[in-house]
Amino acid sequence: MKDVNGVALAVFIFFFVAVTVMGFLAARWRRAENANNLDEWGLGGRSFGTWITWFLLGGDLYTAYTFVAVPAAIYAAGASGFFAVPYTILVYPLIFLFLPKLWSVSHKHGYVTTSDFVRGRFGSKGLSLAVAVTGILATMPYIALQLVGIQAVLDVMGVGGGENTNWFIKDLPLLIAFGVLAAYTYSSGLRAPALIAFVKDALIYIVIVVAIIYIPIKLGGFDDIFAKAGHWFSEPNPKTGAPRGALASGEKAQWAYGTLAIGSALALFMYPHSITATLSSRSREVIRRNTTILPLYSLMLGLLALLGFMAIAAGVKVDNNQLAIPQLFEDMFPDWFAGVAFAAIGIGALVPAAIMSIAAANLFTRNIYKDFIRPNATPEQETKVSKLVSLLVKVGALIFVLGMDKTVAINFQLLGGVWILQTFPALVGGLFTRWFHRWALLGGWAVGMIYGTWKAWDTPAATQKHFGNVANIPGIGEIGYIGFTAFVLNVAVVVVLTFVLRALKAPDGIDETSPADYQADSGDPGDPGVKADLPPATAGAPGGH
Repeated sequence: MKDVNGVALAVFIFFFVAVTVMGFLAARWRRAENANNLDEWGLGGRSFGTWITWFLLGGDLYTAYTFVAVPAAIYAAGASGFFAVPYTILVYPLIFLFLPKLWSVSHKHGYVTTSDFVRGRFGSKGLSLAVAVTGILATMPYIALQLVGIQAVLDVMGVGGGENTNWFIKDLPLLIAFGVLAAYTYSSGLRAPALIAFVKDALIYIVIVVAIIYIPIKLGGFDDIFAKAGHWFSEPNPKTGAPRGALASGEKAQWAYGTLAIGSALALFMYPHSITATLSSRSREVIRRNTTILPLYSLMLGLLALLGFMAIAAGVKVDNNQLAIPQLFEDMFPDWFAGVAFAAIGIGALVPAAIMSIAAANLFTRNIYKDFIRPNATPEQETKVSKLVSLLVKVGALIFVLGMDKTVAINFQLLGGVWILQTFPALVGGLFTRWFHRWALLGGWAVGMIYGTWKAWDTPAATQKHFGNVANIPGIGEIGYIGFTAFVLNVAVVVVLTFVLRALKAPDGIDETSPADYQADSGDPGDPGVKADLPPATAGAPGGH
């Protein structure tokens, strides 16, 4: 066990305690007269304006994955880790096309989850169930990635012990993180991460601005940084004999890089937590504005990615790549500012993990519990179940962390991407057309899930025997992202089966939406506010402005 960095740890604890207190106090922030329904606990009253939504979405999407796993991938392999930068650029024009539509129809019909929309659009509880189960399954490893981020900074500060420490002490940081998340998420719902996101984003921007100026000055400038990184990557890996990586992706890596970027872009707003943050906004225009200003975070992500090269130039040596950036901060910064940087990573994990657990709990409550177990559940019962399930989801995330190899943490997120991408045809396709048959969508989903899971299990990745993310693409002999290949198979099956089922005149489900619903906005003439057993409008809630 390494010596504890007392100053950095004290600063970290200060910020950690501060945001925990904020998390509990958030229960009183914009509080409604009746908080016992999912619109209040799970969507913050659907009342957030442009800036709160921007911070919430930023806190939701740019996570410990941003601060730890992306630069760690670049530290380990070079330019291939930069795929995260183009995919966050690709995603915003895409969501500008469909996200306002989803907000409008959800506002009109009181949908809380993507599965609510799929059920209403296609009249299929089976398809809705498939989307809900996939969302829950994909969310657990994503929460696990956040917990790994917290553990990484605590390990670097000397807290938690090393490999030879008994399992309880070694994983104690994860258990503490679980307890904190469980407590304030249960108490405050979505308002907690919405409030904490302000602190999280402020810290991250401060740290990245300082890091991108201060560290290169200490290392002799970017010329020296790239020269040292290029030399390092050109040397053979002792285990494989091949070069360690590259400053620029080679010809053989182009398909993998492109499919990872495109597949990840398509998957990002299929995740339940992305939609939960979106539906918490108070108007369609808020969503449209956010699609234009969220790319500011992509600039930050590109700068963060450069930290991987800086870690190489600084001579950082770690057995676990996920420790590279926390170790860089400890080596390069004064202890007090290293604590600030560690706090940014830790809080950057808490915010999305809270939103993710809420989103997964809402899926279970609305689309499993209410649809199949207790159809007559009251709003109060729904909220109680959702709170309890938000705790169980975190337990599932802990199982992922404790049961899988944590040295390649980015695979946690990419594995979830393989699964969640298979819901794209039903969700986005349903927003634009109802030509796809509900049974065809279910068949395509099943093919994509089975192929993606099997292929991921069968593909090794770095230190892991299973759960790789790139493999041969059938038919073209190139290496590509497994999730994107599964998605293409999914779409192909959906199209073919739809032609067959339409020819056979298979029965359609009932579409409860109308074309006007996809353009609806808060405050439109005759707008009744959100349906689905909501309390009377109050100040700060939709309809109460």
